Amino acid sequence: MPTVYILNGPNLNLLGQRQPEIYGSTTLADIEAECRALAGTLGVELGFYQSNHEGTIIDQIHEARTKAQAIIINPAAYTHTSVAIMDALNTFDGPVIEVHISNVHKRESFRHHSYVSLRADAVMAGFGTHGYALALRHAARLIT
Repeated sequence: MPTVYILNGPNLNLLGQRQPEIYGSTTLADIEAECRALAGTLGVELGFYQSNHEGTIIDQIHEARTKAQAIIINPAAYTHTSVAIMDALNTFDGPVIEVHISNVHKRESFRHHSYVSLRADAVMAGFGTHGYALALRHAARLIT
C-alpha cells in the first residue's frame, strides 16, 4: 500500500489546549485517530509525526523520500521562517500538501508568507482540523 506521511511542526502537540478560539478543542491525538481511520478506507498507510524541532522535521522529510509517496505537512510557525524545510521538501519527488488549521491570510501579516507553499502542490487553510482529512483524501487520490 502507498504511504502518506503527515508531519506536524512546533506547538501542535498543544492542540486542544493552546488558543482554542483559533485552533479549536480537537487534540493532535484526535486528528491522528481520524486520519488513521480514514487512511484505512482510502487504502493508504500512514506515518504521523510531530516535532518542535526543525531538524527532526527535516529528518522525517528525508525518511519520506524512501518510505512515502506523499507528504502532508503542517509546518506551523516554520511555515514563515524555514528555508531548510522548504529545501528538504524540494528533495521529495511525490506530492506535498500544506495544511493550516486557521486561515493564515486573515491573521497577522507575517503569516501571509509561506516558504513551504513554494513547494506545495496544494494548500489547505482555514478548514479547521478537517483540513487534514481533506488533504489525506487528496493525497490518496494523487497516489493510488
